[in-house]
Amino acid sequence: MKDKAMAEKTETKAKAPAKKAPAKAPAKPAAQSAPKQKKPAGKTVRVTQIGSPIGRQGYQRATLIGLGLNKMHRTRELEDTPAVRGMIEKVKHLVRVEDAA
Repeated sequence: MKDKAMAEKTETKAKAPAKKAPAKAPAKPAAQSAPKQKKPAGKTVRVTQIGSPIGRQGYQRATLIGLGLNKMHRTRELEDTPAVRGMIEKVKHLVRVEDAA
């Protein structure tokens, strides 16, 4: 009984069709440049990190990273939206906010 099962397994393996090599993707043109950074339209705010995230809660560290700040004295100009203002409010003790006029 075991011999028949083993023989069937080896037969099905031997009968399996050979795998074909995957098709190559078309080559990209060499002159293609990196995507350009969009300038924020409208009002912007300048946010500077002035406090360390060491010893802070995880959500505060994640909020700083979401704002693009991960080291002391780094500055980012961000679009002044309610979402960004909410993030700034969560870590207001770790950042300095100025109008980027």
